[in-house]
Amino acid sequence: MACARVPLDEQSVTEPGPLGKERTLPALHPERKEERYFVPYKPPPEDGSPAEVEEFLEHFWCQVVFDESLQRCLDSYLHHAPRGLDLAAVPSSPAVADMQRSVHRAVFLTFLRMATHKESKENFITPAVFGEIIYENFLFDIPKILDLCVLFGKGNSQLLHKMIENIFTQQPSYYSDLDETVPTVLQVFDTILEKCGLQCEGATAMEPMKLNAHKQPTALTMSQQDFVDIIMYLCDSTTTIHAFLDIFPAACSSFHSHGFVSRLTSFYGSVVPDLEMAIRKRNLDDKILQEDLWKRLSHSCRKMVETTHLLLHHTCLQPILEGRENMETFAEELLQHFTSFLPEKRFLSDYDEQFPIAEDVSLLQQALPVIDETRTSYLLQGVESAWDSIGRQKPQSQIEPKASSLPSASWGAAGGSPAASPTGSKRQEVREPGDGGEILRGAEAILDVPRRGNNGAVCSVSGAELESLLSCIKDLLPDLGEGFLLACLEEYNYNSELVINNILEDRLAPSLDKLDRAMPRPVKEELPNVLTSRSNVFDDDEFDIFRRDQVDMSRIWKGRRKAENTREMLNDKQHIAEQKARYQAYETVVDEVIIEPGETAATYGLDDYDDEYDDTYDMNQVGANDLDGDSLLNRRDQFVQDPAVLRERAEARRAAMQQRKGYRPERPSNVVGQPKGQGQTTETLLDRRKKESNKSRVGNHNRRTMADRKRNKGMIPS
Repeated sequence: MACARVPLDEQSVTEPGPLGKERTLPALHPERKEERYFVPYKPPPEDGSPAEVEEFLEHFWCQVVFDESLQRCLDSYLHHAPRGLDLAAVPSSPAVADMQRSVHRAVFLTFLRMATHKESKENFITPAVFGEIIYENFLFDIPKILDLCVLFGKGNSQLLHKMIENIFTQQPSYYSDLDETVPTVLQVFDTILEKCGLQCEGATAMEPMKLNAHKQPTALTMSQQDFVDIIMYLCDSTTTIHAFLDIFPAACSSFHSHGFVSRLTSFYGSVVPDLEMAIRKRNLDDKILQEDLWKRLSHSCRKMVETTHLLLHHTCLQPILEGRENMETFAEELLQHFTSFLPEKRFLSDYDEQFPIAEDVSLLQQALPVIDETRTSYLLQGVESAWDSIGRQKPQSQIEPKASSLPSASWGAAGGSPAASPTGSKRQEVREPGDGGEILRGAEAILDVPRRGNNGAVCSVSGAELESLLSCIKDLLPDLGEGFLLACLEEYNYNSELVINNILEDRLAPSLDKLDRAMPRPVKEELPNVLTSRSNVFDDDEFDIFRRDQVDMSRIWKGRRKAENTREMLNDKQHIAEQKARYQAYETVVDEVIIEPGETAATYGLDDYDDEYDDTYDMNQVGANDLDGDSLLNRRDQFVQDPAVLRERAEARRAAMQQRKGYRPERPSNVVGQPKGQGQTTETLLDRRKKESNKSRVGNHNRRTMADRKRNKGMIPS
C-alpha cells in the first residue's frame, strides 16, 4: 500500500493480476485504467433554426435505437438500483444521495421519452413504426416493464400507466409476451417451495411429493445465507408483481387466465407458516437481521394478499359494478374463488382482515338478488371458522363495521403482517421501510383521522402520508420548495402523480403559477385554546365550571336522589295544590249579576251586548219570485210521457248531431240475402263474414267470459 505522505507519481499499489496472483504496479500505470465509455458533447444550435433544432433533438432516437451501450447502461440501472425496502443500499453521504436522486430522475425521464411516440405536433413517429422500433430493438420487454413499475411506481403511477398503456397499444405483441411470462412467474413460487423442501424437484404445485424422493433442506436446516436469499427473493418477487398489476390493471386478465389466484393462495398457505416458524426458531446472532427478515416477510404477505384482491377486483368484481353483460357468470366465478379459499385457513383470515369478504358478499347480494343465500351463509360461516381455527379474533372494525371505501391504487392499500411476531406475540406493529415510518398492523392499514395542515385547513391525508408525498415528489423535483409543493398537493387533492405530471408538462393552475417555486414550508401556527373559542348553549349557566369558580354542589348528585323513593314521589300532590287556584276562577257560575249604582259592567267582567230580536229582514218578501205550484205539477207530469215519443225525439237529436259532424250512418246489415241457388251479392257476403267474426260479442257465445267478469266484480259468489 502507498504511504499517505508519498506523492502520487512515486506511489505503488498491490492488486491481483489477471491470473489471480498479486502484483505491484505504480499508481499511474496504463493497466489500471478502467474500460468506460464517454459520450462526446455537442453544443446546442446557436441561431435556433428549426432544421438545426430538429437535428439536435433527433439524436436521442438514434442513440436509443442504434447505441447498445445506452441500452446496457439503462439495463444496469434497472438491475442494480435499490428498491424501496433496501435500507442498506441507501447512501449515507448527502452528496451521493443527491447524485442518486438525479440519476434516478434522469433514467425515468429517459424511459418516459422512449415510450412516447408523439412529443409535439412537429416531432412525432408513426404509431405503427414506433411499435415496430420498440419491439424489434428490445427497447422494452416484460422484465423491464416490471422493474420500471417497482422502481418508479411510487409517486409516478399515473405517468407509468400512460406509458405502459401506450406501449401495449402501439405494439399488441407485448400481450402475447405477457402470456408467455406468467408461467415463468409461477415458476418462481415452485422454486421457493423446492428450496424450502416443500415440493419435490420437477414436481408441480398440484402434484404430491414422492415418499422416496431426495430430502431437500428445509427453512430450518438450510444455511443462513440461503435462508436470507429466499426471503429477499420472495419479497422482491411479490413486490414487483403487485406493483405491475396495480399500475397496469389490464394485465390482470392474463394472470387470471393462468390460474394465478389458486396457485398464489396454495403457495401462501404452504410457505408463509414455514418461513415464520424458521425466523422465530433460528438462532440468529444479529437481531437487526432478524427484524429485517420479519419485516420483509410481513411485506411479502401483505403484497400477496393485495395481489389476490387486485385480480379478483378487476376480473370479477369490477364487471359487476359496471353492469356488464353476464353478471351472473362473474358473480359465480367470484364465489367459486372465495369458496376455494376455505381450505387455506391462514390465507383466508389474512385476506378477510384486510378486505372483508362479508362486504363483497353484501355487494353481490345488492347487485344480484338471485344469489343463493344458503351458499353465501356457508361461505361466511367458513370465514368465521377460519378465524377460530388459527386462534385469532376479528378486528373491531369488522365486528362493528363503519363506512369504508375501496382501497385506492396508490396510497389506500397498506397493510402489515398477519402473523405472530418472532418474540411470541400474536401481532406486531411493523413499520414499512421507506414509507415515512407509517405503522402497519397485521394485514390491515391504519385508518387515519383527517388532520389539519399548517394553515389550519383539514387535510385528507395523515402527517406521515403527507411527508411521504413530499419526499416522493422531491426525489424527482429536488429544486422545488416544500411550501410550493404543499400548495400544489392541496390544489390537486393530494394526488402526487397529478402534481408531478402537471409540473413536468407546465400545466399548473393559474394560482400556482404565480407562486415562487422555491417557497419554503410555512411555519406551523399555534391553534387557539379550545376552551376560549368554544360556544355552547349552556354558557354562563349555574353549572358552567369554566366560567364560575363556585358551583352549588347540593344541586348536583349522581344517580337517584337520597331519601327519595317511589311511594313518596307518588304521594306528593304539590302540583295539584298549585293548579287549584287556577281552576277556582271557574268554580261559580252566576246567571244574573246585580250592578250597584255607580258601577259598570266592566267591573264584573261583563259586556253591554243585548240579545234582542233582529228585524232587519222582516220587509223582504220570501218566496215572491218562486214558481207557482201549477208549474211544478206540470213538470212532474213529464215523467209519464209516451216512451215512443221520447225515442223519436232522441233519434231526431242524434240525427241532427250526426249531420252537423258529417257522420255517415252505417249501411243496414243484410245477412239473409236471396234464396239458395240464385247467387248472393257482395254486400251480403261481407255482412255474413262480419257477423261470423263478431258474433262472439253478442248473443250467447261469450257466456264464460261474462260469467268470469261478473265473478271478478263480486256479483257471483265464488
